[in-house]
Amino acid sequence: MSDNNNSHPAGHPAGHPKGHPGGHPGVNPIPQPNADGSPPLRLIAWEVTRSCNLACKHCRAEAHPEPYPGELSTDEAKALIDTFPETGNPIIIFTGGEPLLRKDVFELVAYAKTKDLRCVMAPNGTLLTAENSVTLKEIGIERCSISIDAASAELHDDFRGVKGSYDSSMRGIQFLKDAGIEFQINTTVTRNNLHMFKEIFHLARDLGASAWHIFLLVPTGRASELGEQVISADEYEEVLNWFYDFQKTTDMQLKATCAPHYHRILRQRAKEDGIPVNFENFGLDAVSRGCLGGVGFCFISHTGQVQPCGYLDLDCGNVRDIPFPQIWSKSQQFLNLRNPATYDGKCGYCEFEKVCGGCRARAATMEGNYLGPEPLCSYTPKKKPKKDS
Repeated sequence: MSDNNNSHPAGHPAGHPKGHPGGHPGVNPIPQPNADGSPPLRLIAWEVTRSCNLACKHCRAEAHPEPYPGELSTDEAKALIDTFPETGNPIIIFTGGEPLLRKDVFELVAYAKTKDLRCVMAPNGTLLTAENSVTLKEIGIERCSISIDAASAELHDDFRGVKGSYDSSMRGIQFLKDAGIEFQINTTVTRNNLHMFKEIFHLARDLGASAWHIFLLVPTGRASELGEQVISADEYEEVLNWFYDFQKTTDMQLKATCAPHYHRILRQRAKEDGIPVNFENFGLDAVSRGCLGGVGFCFISHTGQVQPCGYLDLDCGNVRDIPFPQIWSKSQQFLNLRNPATYDGKCGYCEFEKVCGGCRARAATMEGNYLGPEPLCSYTPKKKPKKDS
């Protein structure tokens, strides 16, 4: 956004309800299939523009401030919005790049609201003003996600690539509060900020955030150059176990995004604790799947390319050529993602496949196969491989 954490409000959006800005409570935890048999689309991360005023080290889009060619026109964007209700009742995450750099973004949000669609936004906070925050409230934006990746301005600015971005985002958060817009804090996990997670949480809480979402890095775009900042599989395991324990200490909504194996860890730890894994105890984490790419979530680029998520550059069809509902229901890549029999390696036979699924984007960027095993999961399945069973 640039959050580019969709990329996944939202990316991830409230997302997976408790995830990108989309992820607040109130979403039906067990939605029914669409008339054509496809799973209902719960979240759409829509990159309305790729242009951005920041230069974040982890940016999947490697965004720059200048306009990008091929952006959907206002009429094309509205025609796309017209098709969204055919796929379910998805939350629409207006993301980027920096969505506020798109001149007609307010018009598009207002139009989406006429279709009774829930709209959230993932600005980076630096371009928010008192005036445009009030406008966002008036046109129906229900939540914004702002990325804060360190508990100090110096470290955050270094990660975001622009000096002063921390202070600008803090001012933006205050404008959202003044306008009465709910907001969440997103934090990308790197080796540099692991030690200050409690400080970042306390900052989010003190600011009045409705939620804190941690994003497990996917090494694509500029993030592929971070090298030693990408934590190991064992460190992921430690972070997610810490996150499970930490959730018990707060009533704030917490969500681990791009970390599908957290759904395994939650069930392992809950079993040890003797706690039933249900909606009452764990919210949507109990009834949702780890990786929702192609299953309940998708990403639409500024040029109309549809992908499982913003981190997985997999062309599943373009809305300029194929109606969006048809892409969602019939794309072969999406059909593969919905069928664990197509997965290679341990993700295809793991007993936690239905609740986890592994990060398909990390499998693609680190192993060269989007259906391969999650490379940053250290768990060894107890079930035998299909060929041996």
